[in-house]
Amino acid sequence: MIRFHLSLNVTDLEKSVAFYRALFGVEPAKLRADYAKFETADPPLVLSLEPTPRPIGGPLNHLGFRFPDSASLVAMQVRLEAAGLRSQREEGVECCYAKQTKFWLHDPDGTMWEVYTLDGDIDHRGEGQTLEMVKGTAVPPVVYEHRMTGPLPDAIPMAAATADEVRLRGTFNLPLSDRERDAVLAESLRVLKPGGRLFIHVLTGESAVDSPNLPGPASAVRHVPVMADMVRSIESAGAVGLKTLKYGDKPCFVRNAVAMRETQIEAFKAR
Repeated sequence: MIRFHLSLNVTDLEKSVAFYRALFGVEPAKLRADYAKFETADPPLVLSLEPTPRPIGGPLNHLGFRFPDSASLVAMQVRLEAAGLRSQREEGVECCYAKQTKFWLHDPDGTMWEVYTLDGDIDHRGEGQTLEMVKGTAVPPVVYEHRMTGPLPDAIPMAAATADEVRLRGTFNLPLSDRERDAVLAESLRVLKPGGRLFIHVLTGESAVDSPNLPGPASAVRHVPVMADMVRSIESAGAVGLKTLKYGDKPCFVRNAVAMRETQIEAFKAR
């Protein structure tokens, strides 16, 4: 069965879950501190709720279809490409506490559509889709993003005060010296507009760990910093409004008695 998929940005996850629980008369199929999902049989619907402190473009996050298997998903993509609609498939994406195979495309007005199949559940959110993703808008925000697996430039290739948001995904899981870490933060604040958002996604530990030798995709992690050290560095760089968006109750990994947790932090450049 193909299910219609709708994802909404919500400002208060608890209130939204209560509303849709009453509306559908069912409990959420998945409920986390930073994500919720309802599934209904009649109509066949998958509704996901994405907490978004500062929604851009209104409550609609994206639309989509969930297919029952990869073969039907690929057939859909082939049909769309034959009609001139280009997309890019992603295999084994960890997203929304699940492993998925998917592709994305936009309609002429910029509305994002996701077509995917569910490969299985996981116990962490994953990086394939996060609550800070900004969907197609009339005037898209200017975003700079660095990922752990990409080269880290000495300077961000942007003029000062031109970015709406800087996203550092796993950047601080690289083996950076204190000076290099401070330079990355200073450079991020340099390119942000006043009031611009800094988002940091990092694996932190109760104590620092070098070369943790983690399994799977986490094998790219070469250093695990301490959460308190990260907070001090961000505040020392001059960022304001620091908030921990996620600091898991359950560790993702434990190595040599050191618990390591998925951590998401946001802060802002002073106005």
